[in-house]
Amino acid sequence: MISEPKNEKIGILVGGGPAPGINGIIHSVTIEAINNGLEVVGIYNGFQHLMQGKLVSRPLVINDISRIHLDGGSILHTSRANPTKDETALANCVRALIGEGIRNLVVIGGDDTAYSAYRVSRYAEEHMGVTIKTAHVPKTIDNDLPLPEEIRTFGYETAREVGARIVMNLMEDALTGQRWFLVVTMGRKAGHLALGIGKSSGTTLTLIPEEWSGREIRLQEVVDILVTSIIKRLAESKPYGVALIAEGVVEQLSHADLEMLDNVERDAHSHIRLSEINFADILKKAVRKDLHDLGTDTRVVSKDLGYELRCAPPIAFDVDYTRSLGEAAVDFLMQGGTNATITIQRDQVVPIPFEEMMDPETGRTEVRQVNIDSFTYRSAYKFMLRLKPQDAQNDMLLAQMAAQTNLTLEKFKARFGYLVGIAPRPF
Repeated sequence: MISEPKNEKIGILVGGGPAPGINGIIHSVTIEAINNGLEVVGIYNGFQHLMQGKLVSRPLVINDISRIHLDGGSILHTSRANPTKDETALANCVRALIGEGIRNLVVIGGDDTAYSAYRVSRYAEEHMGVTIKTAHVPKTIDNDLPLPEEIRTFGYETAREVGARIVMNLMEDALTGQRWFLVVTMGRKAGHLALGIGKSSGTTLTLIPEEWSGREIRLQEVVDILVTSIIKRLAESKPYGVALIAEGVVEQLSHADLEMLDNVERDAHSHIRLSEINFADILKKAVRKDLHDLGTDTRVVSKDLGYELRCAPPIAFDVDYTRSLGEAAVDFLMQGGTNATITIQRDQVVPIPFEEMMDPETGRTEVRQVNIDSFTYRSAYKFMLRLKPQDAQNDMLLAQMAAQTNLTLEKFKARFGYLVGIAPRPF
């Protein structure tokens, strides 16, 4: 057994990708902890150094962090280092923490960071007889953690606001230059961010992985949806638009289509490194080719949208939200709580135990996906300008669309009719 430290300390670390509001959590955790008589240790680069048995850190005091809640980024940096794949790494993490007298740990991150904290805490108790209490503050601009439906993850609202402003500029550029933009935005597993940006900015259409309802996504179907949207706009004498595509679409592409892409790299959590796949460019080339083959001349430009959103200064919502969450995390630990994600529901702090959020076999949390049967999605879909099921019997519209190509009406229906249920699916 290891003796208890004389001065109680609390550590703070950040895992996963950046999100607006991280510094707000660090700010409020530090203030609340110091006001409760704790020393605060800011741990650099997530679990990266801890996995090597090292504590690369800095003491945090109120004067240092009093205004950081207004800034984007993370003063403690971040990393995707994953200690759960190696028992030695877990042991090193525990030794580094207890060696510094850290028995309380606030982790800021997504589901992988929460699981890492849970495993470190369990390893400390089961193998070293030491209690390291952990509290997880949920962070992701993707808004896809398994929280109650009405609860946003911090960073999402800022990312949506910044993303919508950028896309509004692209909408104006599309009109001015009479061109189309194909914009791929972040959202590895779910389409919340893409849908939020799309509806807020008034994009022509938005594609999210949930639209396929678990069905295998084929690259050609994505291309066909984009091509017919462009043609539908041409039939209205509008050769411009912006299509927003969630990056989760590429992650859920069929294996056959993925194999056609150049070397697919994976990160420490076995996720496809989507940043290494230029999906926007792939779509642009495929759409251009099909439009050319159809005898349609339309300018198409590709754009990736993601890194611009992650370190933006937080908007007022996320400043307010993160200052509350950080305080709540410290209070939870001071009351003896551990191994839970901190949420605020109906203006009350509600910790959700890790074990309630995780699959007992895999240790993974479920992804909160967009409910395509919800009013929110149906409303967004109504605003989209694309080929829709209600167009299936509109021969006048389909004839106008076919007239923009080198196909007859019947051949147009045979080629694209599967999108609206009037022709067999070709794959």
